[in-house]
Amino acid sequence: MRILFMGTPDIAAESLAALLDAGHEVCGVFTRRDKPVGRKQILTAPPVKQLAVEHGLSVYQPRTLRDGSSDELIKELAPDIIVVVPYGCIIPPQLLHAAKYGCINLHVSLLPKYRGSAPIQWAVLNGDEGTGVTIMQLDEGLDTGDILMVEPVTIGPEETSGELFDRVSAVGAGTLVTALEKIEAGGLTPRKQDNAAATMPQPQDHENACLAPMLNKEMAEFRLTESAAHIHNWVRGMNPWPVAWFAQDGKRIKVLESRLAENPQHAAPGTVLALKPLTIAAENGAVALLTVTPEGGKPMAGTAWAAGRRLKAGDSL
Repeated sequence: MRILFMGTPDIAAESLAALLDAGHEVCGVFTRRDKPVGRKQILTAPPVKQLAVEHGLSVYQPRTLRDGSSDELIKELAPDIIVVVPYGCIIPPQLLHAAKYGCINLHVSLLPKYRGSAPIQWAVLNGDEGTGVTIMQLDEGLDTGDILMVEPVTIGPEETSGELFDRVSAVGAGTLVTALEKIEAGGLTPRKQDNAAATMPQPQDHENACLAPMLNKEMAEFRLTESAAHIHNWVRGMNPWPVAWFAQDGKRIKVLESRLAENPQHAAPGTVLALKPLTIAAENGAVALLTVTPEGGKPMAGTAWAAGRRLKAGDSL
């Protein structure tokens, strides 16, 4: 199939690689513009561009698609289908039907759950035991198009967002290849999304959340008075970015790794239960803070941080 590919980050590059390995003809690649990266602000091409250049593909980096400046070019490329994996530009209405099979999108959740920009992270933050990928037909809404194909993925109880992202990226790439084969053979029947299932009051409503808003550093805060399960999920879900943290003496203590623990004496939340590993009582249990990063410091074992503060069992944080 003759494909026009639109994508930018690592997950999109993995999908592009899978399409090329499957023998599809990629007639062009649209991606975001190069950006300054790192402390030295070195202008760096996005992962999709780097891969496309390696394969000698034509690369286009318009600032926007909304102004119609790329419409004629896309018409000349004459794709059978437009494949969009996280791209970063809104696909305007006039391009949704510019190809024979329209535009399809890989979304890394089981839609309609977790529409938005951070579906993998929110699945972990909410303590879900599973998520998945969806291939959908793009429409004018935000992740509201008809569902073409889904593939479930389990979530491990200790798995971080970063670890899950790597697995889901691979599953998504494989599912995309399979979906294209079925689309060309006429073997997929689109089904409408249940929009009622895609609503939620607030992102913090952990049982009913269905949207996946972008994360930020302030959102990464947790309190030791919250439930142990919530704290553990927050640590997993905010790893590798922005990293969960709690406040201690006016400073942020980031937590990179944790484990659920027991609180047999039902000590008050925030009570130090043990030092090896550093275990803190929380609501409905306890949590072991295995790896932490003090504000302005480097990652260290929670036990080492506790020793530096001369904490002992029974102290309160």
